[in-house]
Amino acid sequence: MEEKLGQQPSDLIKIVLFGPESTGKTTLSQQLAQHYNTEWVPEYAREYLQDKWDREQKTCEPHDLVPIAYGQMKLENELTKTANRVLICDTDLLETKVYSEAYYNSTCDPVLEKYALKNTYDLYFLTNIDTPWVADDLRDKPDERERMFAYFKEALEKNNRNFVTLKGDKATRLAKAIKHIDKLLQQHD
Repeated sequence: MEEKLGQQPSDLIKIVLFGPESTGKTTLSQQLAQHYNTEWVPEYAREYLQDKWDREQKTCEPHDLVPIAYGQMKLENELTKTANRVLICDTDLLETKVYSEAYYNSTCDPVLEKYALKNTYDLYFLTNIDTPWVADDLRDKPDERERMFAYFKEALEKNNRNFVTLKGDKATRLAKAIKHIDKLLQQHD
């Protein structure tokens, strides 16, 4: 089962949108995929947890994290096959690890942690909290945005991930992201 958490080999440039909830990751993922005429990998946890909420009125529990990780990597690996030069990922397993530690007493399933650290991406975009909070059934920490942002940034630094912080309005974020991805594409060609 562990191999389900690994990445399929690929020559794509893989980009991850990374950061606290309600910071514009999905919107930017869709914009970047459209700009580069490629695939974007949605956040599987949203589908999984919304379904759980609708069925049971329960939020995420520790035993949900590994199935979420499997679903995330299944989506990423499937979309890797049809992406065009760049794959935009709305999240990754490192983000799942951060949430696990933030919500469940600094713990993370060892298998999830192994692949969160093993899987590689070319660039992370850390999304700042300077966007308005948008409530939904799953979001639950509007008063802890600064703490969560610091936790996400620390995870990238601690694990030596290549990242750029995005802040400002949607157009500003998109332009900065495109500039950095274009630079990677030029180096890759």
